[in-house]
Amino acid sequence: MNSSGTRQTKEQQLQARMAALGVKESDLEETFVRSGGHGGQNVNKTSTCVMLLHRPTGLQVKCQTTRQQGLNRLLARRQLFDKIEQLQTGRVAADEAVAEKIRRQKRRRSRRAKNRMLADKAHHAAIKAARRGGRDSD
Repeated sequence: MNSSGTRQTKEQQLQARMAALGVKESDLEETFVRSGGHGGQNVNKTSTCVMLLHRPTGLQVKCQTTRQQGLNRLLARRQLFDKIEQLQTGRVAADEAVAEKIRRQKRRRSRRAKNRMLADKAHHAAIKAARRGGRDSD
């Protein structure tokens, strides 16, 4: 199977998912903007970044994963449908709870790292002070 055949099946899967979620093509507003970051002159001169807006829910997705506009369109739609599905199934609250738990863990982790860094600095300062003390007494 060639790449165009694969693309067609992915697009068909996307169409089926759209129908299952009840999303119409007319509900989507698609805009193309210039990407940033890696990619050199290509991303600076061509509008490969895809922004999708689902008007009824107000959900917006921006995709500049690849340097190809067509692939970014596919990925942006996939991301948007994931968000719509989360909104419809009520998984948003669970996902936010998981994200908050990770934030709390990172805060705790960074505090430990800060304490460790300060202890290392104090130890290093003590070593330097001991060296200075030996030189001044000569």
